[in-house]
Amino acid sequence: MLDVRKIRLTLELRNWGITNPDVLSVIEKIPREIFVSKNFRHQAYENIALPIDREQTISQPYIVALMTQSLDLNKKHKVLEIGTGSGYQTSVLSLLSRRVYTIERIKSLLVGAENIFKKLKLTNIVTKHGDGNLGWPEQNPFDRIVFTAATEDITEKFFDCLKNQGIIVAPIIRGSKQILKKFIKTNNKIETEKLSDVLFVPNLTGMKD
Repeated sequence: MLDVRKIRLTLELRNWGITNPDVLSVIEKIPREIFVSKNFRHQAYENIALPIDREQTISQPYIVALMTQSLDLNKKHKVLEIGTGSGYQTSVLSLLSRRVYTIERIKSLLVGAENIFKKLKLTNIVTKHGDGNLGWPEQNPFDRIVFTAATEDITEKFFDCLKNQGIIVAPIIRGSKQILKKFIKTNNKIETEKLSDVLFVPNLTGMKD
C-alpha cells in the first residue's frame, strides 16, 4: 500500500536537491516512525529533526539524505559511523553499503537501535558501545566515515584509517555555527567541500549507560 506521507517526503527531498535515486528509494523504504517515540510518530515523515531519548535527536530527513548522497556509496564500501543515535542513519547506510560499523557512547540508545536493526533484519551492521572519538582501529581501514554529531575538527587518525579515494562527511563546529563538510582523500591529500549549514548535538567524549 502506498504511503502518501513517504511519497510527499521523497518529492520534497528531490526538490531540495537530493537526486540520487538509490538514496531516495532507501529513504522511502525505511519506516522512520519506528525510530521516534510514540508522541512524535505522527510527525515521522515531516522534513524535520525530532527528539529521541537521552536529549538526542533523529536528524531531519533532508540532512540524512544529503549526508548519504555525499558519501557516494556502493555495495563494496565498508563504512564507519560515529554516533549511532536512533539508528536511522545507520539503517540508511546499511542498505547502500557492504557493511556498517557504528559506535555509540550511550548504551541505552545503542540497545534501542540494535533492537530496530533486528526488527528490520539488517544483518550487515556491527555495533559497539564506546567513545567514537577513538575510532575503531581493529577494523581499519574504511572506505567511508560519517559523523552524526558536531565535532571541533577531524583528527588525523580518521584520515589515516581512510582508504585512498575515501570520503568523510561530518558537521564541523566553527565558532557559533556548524558546517556540514565533505572531505575527500586522494593520494594522501585532503580536498574539502562545504555542503550546508547544520545544527547537530555535540560530539562528546566518554561513555554512558
